[in-house]
Formats: sequence, C-alpha cells, structure tokens
Amino acid sequence: MNDFAQALDTAASLIGHFDPELREIVVLSLGVSLTASFLAFAIGAPLGTALAVYRFRGKGALIVVANALLGLPPVVVGLAVYLMLSRSGPLGSLGILFTPTAMVIAQAVLCVPIVIALVHRVMVEVWASYGDALLVDGASRLGATWPLMCIGHEGLLTAFLAAFGRAIAELGAIIIVGGNVRGYTRTMTTAIALETSKGDLSFALALGIILVILSMTVSALSFFFGRVLTGR
Repeated sequence: MNDFAQALDTAASLIGHFDPELREIVVLSLGVSLTASFLAFAIGAPLGTALAVYRFRGKGALIVVANALLGLPPVVVGLAVYLMLSRSGPLGSLGILFTPTAMVIAQAVLCVPIVIALVHRVMVEVWASYGDALLVDGASRLGATWPLMCIGHEGLLTAFLAAFGRAIAELGAIIIVGGNVRGYTRTMTTAIALETSKGDLSFALALGIILVILSMTVSALSFFFGRVLTGR
C-alpha cells in the first residue's frame, strides 16, 4: 500500500509539473502506437473485408492463419524484425534498427492479424445482410468493399481500438528492435520494465497508472468521435 500511495503521489507530481522526461516518453509512446495502429488498420481492414466478400481456394486456411496469429509471441516478432533490419539482414541498408520506425514496424506486424480477424468477423455478417442488395444494384465485389466498410464502421472502430490496445501495451518486440534508448526509443512500457529492474517501484507504478489513463482516454475519445461522425 505504501508503494502504491507513493506511486500515486509521484504520478500526480510528475503530471502536475509537466516533467520533461515523462512528457517525452508519453509523446513517443502515443506517436509510435498510434502510427502502428493506423498502419495495421490500413493494411488489415481491406484484407479482412476481402476475406468476407471474395470466394477463392485457400480462403479457409487464410482465416485460420489470421486467427492463429492473434496469439503471436511479441518476442518472436521482435526477433524476426531485428533480423530483417540488422546489418546482415535484407533491410539492413535502411539503417532503421533501434529507431522509432523499427518499433512502429514491429507493433504493426503484431496488430495486423488482430485487425484482419476482427474486421472479417464483422464483415461476414454485414455481407450476409447487404451483399446481395449491393450486387443486384450493379456493384462489383470490389466496388462493394467501401460501402460495406462504411456500414460496419462500428466494428472497424473496435478493431482499431483493439490494435491500439495491443500496441500501447507492447514491450517484448519494441525493446528488442528499439533498444530502450533514453530520449529516443524509450516508451512507457520499456521505461516501466527498466525502473522495475532498478528497484524504483514507485516510479514504475506511476508510469503504469499514467499508461492506463492514457489508454482509456484514447479509447474514450475514439468512441466519442465515432458517435459524433455517425450522428448518434
């Protein structure tokens, strides 16, 4: 209880004084996670919709793979991205290992299967309800993709929020490809891990509380703007 009370006091003090180091960590965390979430959504939403709309050989296998990858171990993803971006890797010439860009890539890889799986589940029901009507009106399956995504926007928002939740809480992958460099690639989760290993439990708990508050705030804002855009 003493540690928790001290953590609350530390968090309040850091937020109240706009601590520069904390602000830098929070801004980087949000920037990396939101960028990765949008990237994963841009890739996963169309793919998930296509899996619901099109019929082709191997479709069932792809759906199984997408759902199986929901439990993809972050450290494995981090290792794979590390090997791809290392000097001896195929993308080593880009020189982006141990940068925020590498962290975005690792988080996006983890989030894409989440978006695909969740969007597919939503779009299967939307296609069953509206697909025939769209085809009768003369729309092709490709042309029906955008109207379907507009109809199922609430499910798409849920998929984005799930991706953001996975990204903002990520540790294993980004600490491998980011290196936890102070002032450059140190995020909320990597800072918590570092402070815990140093024995500074109060500061680690303070960061954890702030992380939860930020995650809940972003989710609340997303739902609010989603309702505003739909006029509800």
